[in-house]
Amino acid sequence: MLTHGLCLPRLARAVHHDRVPHVVFTSQLRRFTATPEVDSGAANLRAALEDAFAINPRLRGYVLDDQNHLRPNVVVFIDGRRSTDRTALADPLASDSRVHVLQALSGG
Repeated sequence: MLTHGLCLPRLARAVHHDRVPHVVFTSQLRRFTATPEVDSGAANLRAALEDAFAINPRLRGYVLDDQNHLRPNVVVFIDGRRSTDRTALADPLASDSRVHVLQALSGG
């Protein structure tokens, strides 16, 4: 099952289902491209991200590098814990996982 809503004022947001992984992108990414909130039946992080990229293919380039690994400035939290697999993105998701994709901030 895949439902989504683009985070744009003119489009409706997703209806969130309690028993499927839910993927959210932070507002920093919204400055560059539409970032869907995705309810996905995915069993791992890579598959959940692919569901979001299917909705907005441009988002892939902001999250993944040319090797399809997380970009150095992107951090993913699954159920409040930082993702441990930046390459294969094979972190498992529970049926009610919450995934937050953030751009890491730098500067002084």
